[in-house]
Amino acid sequence: MKRNYYQEFLAMTKSIDKSNKPKLLLHVCCAPCSSHCISVLDPLFDITVFYYNPNISPFDEYERRYKEEVRFLKEAYPHIKVINAEYDYQSFEELANGLEDLPEGGERCKKCYRLRLSKTGEYAKQNGFDFFTTTLTVSPYKHSDTLNQIGEEVSKQCGVKYLFSDFKKQDGYKHSIELSKKYNLYRQDYCGCQFSKAFREKYLKLREYMAKSNEDYDG
Repeated sequence: MKRNYYQEFLAMTKSIDKSNKPKLLLHVCCAPCSSHCISVLDPLFDITVFYYNPNISPFDEYERRYKEEVRFLKEAYPHIKVINAEYDYQSFEELANGLEDLPEGGERCKKCYRLRLSKTGEYAKQNGFDFFTTTLTVSPYKHSDTLNQIGEEVSKQCGVKYLFSDFKKQDGYKHSIELSKKYNLYRQDYCGCQFSKAFREKYLKLREYMAKSNEDYDG
């Protein structure tokens, strides 16, 4: 039977003592995704943001997303600390080797999720966190089942509880768009890696071609 990770999140957080919040290491991919997730998690947890995204390229894009996350936190949640982990692009290149032509959401993406969640879980263990989780489940383009399954496996390996989530539920993605407008956040138009960027560019060219073809036909 398919698991309802939103209900599992509610069950895990139901008994939390808000006067003694547990420590949560939150893997963040970008400011827009983190905006909704933090609004849900901040009343429940003592959050530290963990920015580990070696998949993002070029480096200027990585830096832009990190700086936007820092700006957002300063404006909205100045009490939350952010950790900028090492930009280890070589690790992503190695996992993507031979998987370059796979579609988005395939095995390359699963390996990328595991890389980022494993690093998050490892840091959580080394620094005494009670939980770890990721903002990635807020995206309608990410498979929450896959992310939660990987998070659960990593949890067993590192010995830190993984907080199940499906942040897109209850209009979470819509709320992230509203918060992005409120804080004037930079919203990127591709996931992050060179392959998602190439896919996005091909899509835009195809859309432009189709629009031009329709204009020529109408004319």
